[in-house]
Amino acid sequence: MSGRVLVVDDNKVIRQLIRVNLELEGFEVVTAADGVEALDIVHRVCPDVVTLDVVMPRLDGLRTAARLREDPRTAHLPVAIISACTQHEVESGFAAGVDAFLAKPFEPVELVRLVRQLVRREGPPSADGRHEAGQAGRTVG
Repeated sequence: MSGRVLVVDDNKVIRQLIRVNLELEGFEVVTAADGVEALDIVHRVCPDVVTLDVVMPRLDGLRTAARLREDPRTAHLPVAIISACTQHEVESGFAAGVDAFLAKPFEPVELVRLVRQLVRREGPPSADGRHEAGQAGRTVG
């Protein structure tokens, strides 16, 4: 199964690492360097999944996720945080509507599994109807 993924990270090396690993598995990948750029292109590229780093200039990942949830056109778009998160950031992320977390550093197989699950919307639905594909600090599967 393939899909289109919008990868948002201010670190070019990390963006490329994620891009290469997903493209090798058949995904189409579009990248952005921060939340402002992501919000600018999300409607043009119509991704199936968005991955966000937390710490980025201009607009961080948690505020980007919240803005995606506020927009009716992207409110149901699966969003994963890929970052070295604190427990506070994880809690804030779920409050902002993030569907899953993957801790850095991550294994490429974990990244691919997470994105596949979000594209398919697998995982048990949470109390508010969203699907939880993973938890912080744990691999998905």
